[in-house]
Amino acid sequence: MSSPGCAARCTSARRSGSRPPAAREHRPFTCPCHDERVQLARHLTLTDAVAVGLGSMIGAGVFAVWGPAIEASGSGIFLALAIAAVVAFCNATSSAQLAAVHPVAGGTYAYARAEIGPWWGYIAGWCFVIGKLASCAAMAMTFAAYAAPAGWETPVAAVAVAALATVNCFGVTRTALLTRILVVVSLLGLAVVVAVGFASAPSASPVPLADLTAYGVLQGAGLLFFAFAGYARIATMGEEVTDPARSIPRAIVLALSGALVVYALVAVVVVLTLGADAAAKSAPLAAVVDAAGLTVLEPVVRIAAAAASLGALLALLTGIGRTTLAMARESDLPRFLAAVHPRWQVPYRAEIAVAIIVIVVVLVADLRGAIGFSSFGVLLYYLIANAAAFRQSGAARRYPRALQVLGVLGCLVLVNTLPLLASLIGTGVILVGVAYRILRLRFTRARAV
Repeated sequence: MSSPGCAARCTSARRSGSRPPAAREHRPFTCPCHDERVQLARHLTLTDAVAVGLGSMIGAGVFAVWGPAIEASGSGIFLALAIAAVVAFCNATSSAQLAAVHPVAGGTYAYARAEIGPWWGYIAGWCFVIGKLASCAAMAMTFAAYAAPAGWETPVAAVAVAALATVNCFGVTRTALLTRILVVVSLLGLAVVVAVGFASAPSASPVPLADLTAYGVLQGAGLLFFAFAGYARIATMGEEVTDPARSIPRAIVLALSGALVVYALVAVVVVLTLGADAAAKSAPLAAVVDAAGLTVLEPVVRIAAAAASLGALLALLTGIGRTTLAMARESDLPRFLAAVHPRWQVPYRAEIAVAIIVIVVVLVADLRGAIGFSSFGVLLYYLIANAAAFRQSGAARRYPRALQVLGVLGCLVLVNTLPLLASLIGTGVILVGVAYRILRLRFTRARAV
């Protein structure tokens, strides 16, 4: 087990200008404060990492976010997509630069602890865990909406969470294999929808979308950013990727680029085929097939949507589990959750705890409208990631600091255009987390005395 403060001590050696030869030669870094028996296994290849990122982004973006994004931005949907993509690219390059130097579990939680300080890392980790717990519940309910008979949505969503958590507990290679399968099914279904949409677009007469406004475009970009946030899952699994200094940065950029191509194609099809009202529906891709008069293909859309939602849910559970592990190692969450299974080499206690919480949330609340709240947490998470990358210098620097400045400004602008209720809830959740850590630190000091 690692001792408290391990990440701060061990990652300090990986800071620019003082990295050990292993880091400079792109070999995996082993933390000397950790017993080898509790380390995660490096089994994920570059392809696996890209699949994890794509699974997160396609599931969250294509089938969940288009309705509210089009409703907010109207005819400015492409401009909103471009803004979200630019901010996502800045954040992705920051994550890639940090991951190359700090190839450990936890993503920005670990990076910010090493580069800025424990409090910044804690806030990033807390934003990620709490925001993505809500996203897990939302994705589980989205899956059930497509896959479950009427009236059975809630129990089917709970079973899906339990089943995917079980897969995660039996090794990261099984997680990666299932993710690949779900991504392939999702992409095949989307290919059918895009082909049908382009074929029917010349004969369609859609009602024009609402006029764009600056605020509407920025709010749409903030909502669409939710769809790009999946590459964070690659970074949070940094302790399980082979040759992380090379593979993680490449996987992040490849996954983001692939998702952007898919989103652009889907956006074109939706706008060309549907009118303003239909485009803003919660299931616009099904409406594309209906508009083409090919209702026989609706099951294809339903299967693709279910697979994409499962892929996003699987990646979310995996990412939260790794961030929870990293926070527990530093006592920012109960250290009981820091255990790694000796055979399967996964943070099984963290995975089980996350699954139980998500199942409880699914059973007591309907969080399909949690996109705004999740975007709030993720934007703050990446704001801190950009700040951490800005601190790096020397051999650690891969991208110009201007990208990190643009990333910080973009996150600040988008987070302030999100729906007011989402921002208020997000602020309240952060304050609860800050209060928890203050009390925990005081209790620890009192015991030491």
